[in-house]
Amino acid sequence: MSTAAAPKGLEGIVATNSSICWIDGDAGVLSYRGIDIHELAQHSTFEETAYLLWFGKLPNAAELADFSKKLSEARKLDPKIIDLLRSVPTAATPMQVLRTAVSLLSIYDADEADNSHDANVRKSYRLTAQIAMIVAIFDRIRKGKNIVEADPSLSHAANFLWMLNGEKPSETAVRTFDIALILHADHELNASTFAARVIAATLADIHSAITGAIGALKGPLHGGANEATMRLLYAIDKEGADPVEYVRQMFADKKKISGFGHRVYHTEDPRATHLRRMSEELSRTAGNMKWFEMSRKIEQFVKQEKKLNANVDFYSASTYTLLGIDIDLFTPIFAVSRIAGWAAHVIEQHDDNRLIRPRAEYVGPAYPTKYTPLENR
Repeated sequence: MSTAAAPKGLEGIVATNSSICWIDGDAGVLSYRGIDIHELAQHSTFEETAYLLWFGKLPNAAELADFSKKLSEARKLDPKIIDLLRSVPTAATPMQVLRTAVSLLSIYDADEADNSHDANVRKSYRLTAQIAMIVAIFDRIRKGKNIVEADPSLSHAANFLWMLNGEKPSETAVRTFDIALILHADHELNASTFAARVIAATLADIHSAITGAIGALKGPLHGGANEATMRLLYAIDKEGADPVEYVRQMFADKKKISGFGHRVYHTEDPRATHLRRMSEELSRTAGNMKWFEMSRKIEQFVKQEKKLNANVDFYSASTYTLLGIDIDLFTPIFAVSRIAGWAAHVIEQHDDNRLIRPRAEYVGPAYPTKYTPLENR
């Protein structure tokens, strides 16, 4: 067996075979089950995309209707989960609460100990519905607002906005959020998905795998870049500064600008293409071009100065803000979407499992290093 050293961070290493997602970083291609993300963003819905990820094909009309019905029926939380959301400290962050609540969900899931394909699919419906509910309900609880009951007549995107804001969202808002969910639904072996597959490979249950994925997403090097982007825009606006000069000074001070560059893409992140357009459209609809125009100036400057392209996080910041979503919900909303991909990967891992057990390149003291007795140290 080869023990050749892998590059730091496993960059460029192929760790598994998968039929779920394909990326060409040089050409700027992202596809789910072979279908280009641009086609899905233009024509599909989150429900249809989740079906594609889980079942490997686009659904026909009857299959899509059944999928949507099952997802709607899964929008239920045990009262003990609601009790948890009410009892956490007020200083708790939405990501902390989501991570803990998803772990607790397993205790109340009748399929918890069943890792069969069908059981994993059933749990995927529930997790997809419940994660969205947890994010929306906790936000209302922490703001002292009444919980909004799920509306079975609404799509997944519309229902989330309804439960979050307590008012029926506009068609523009629903379509924008639906596309955002499609764009974030999967991204091959990113940190959280790889964590989920490693956990699933031990034959741990899907709730354990998704809890681990959320833990990985909580780290600022994976989730949180769009939060940092929006905080930057707020800081520039508060100071009344010129966006380009503000960012120029950040570069001079050796500070990082979030939302640019990508480990995989060497050209424009294809998801950023749609989020830029959606940010502009929402801005025009709202009659508030400030965040988009500021973002556009920064994007053009960074591209010119550093040859870095905006990634998925850069324009998702202004898009979510224009939808009335708080900054600390940006990363949990990533999970609201990515659960579709996480679930697909756990299902795939359990269907053809082998324990994931890589090797490490040893760089410690040379062998054999002799043991030194305590009295001689």
